[in-house]
Amino acid sequence: MAKSIIVNISDLYQDTETAKLSLLNTYINRAVALAGEGNDVILTGQGPVWLYLKIAHALHGKARRLIYRSPITGDVMIFDHSPD
Repeated sequence: MAKSIIVNISDLYQDTETAKLSLLNTYINRAVALAGEGNDVILTGQGPVWLYLKIAHALHGKARRLIYRSPITGDVMIFDHSPD
């Protein structure tokens, strides 16, 4: 059974004030490790668009479902590869 995992984008770069393009691989590795395999992943939190896009791309094929969550939009399905 898939778990729901929340990945707060701003937590990925908490050791620096802003996300750094030079640390992109570090952020991706952190997000993939948090997400695990075959889970429903919810991306949320402040972060640059480029970081959201790269993480979404990295999670494709690893996450069963990817959801973007914001207080403005609510939940937005990015992809759903669940068999049901």
